[in-house]
Amino acid sequence: MSDGPPIFTQLDISAGTVASGNRPHLSGDLAETNQLLRDLVGAQHRSCELLTELVNQVSLQQRQRMAELKAWKEANPRLTKACRHAAESLAKVHTEFLSSIAQEAADNAENFSDSEYALGEFIDRYGPRLAHFNGVLQLFAQLGAPLPQSETPADG
Repeated sequence: MSDGPPIFTQLDISAGTVASGNRPHLSGDLAETNQLLRDLVGAQHRSCELLTELVNQVSLQQRQRMAELKAWKEANPRLTKACRHAAESLAKVHTEFLSSIAQEAADNAENFSDSEYALGEFIDRYGPRLAHFNGVLQLFAQLGAPLPQSETPADG
């Protein structure tokens, strides 16, 4: 399965007596300690390799998504611009909507503490609408965001 050292090892940490005149026993302990340290370093190297592979995989997926989004934006420039305008307009509406919800929550906080029904009613009234609104706003913002300029080579 793995060609590296095992990640989990068994280590005896029980107390033992080492006589000061017993040099061979001491050198045996040092050899065992050195081997355990080598095993720990090997396990850390393997962990670093696995983390590097994980980062590479995640960044590959992110680059693929960015390439797909860039291709979509280049194929639909008018729609990209419309999404940008929609996101800007809806952001203002979103702010007003959040402000009114926050005001109502502040006004009724005592009722929410006393009555689970009142809290449920508030969440049922605003929760789904707010969740959908956030999703639509996020979609417009992502589709309407300008393409990153760092990917294009600079003419100089």
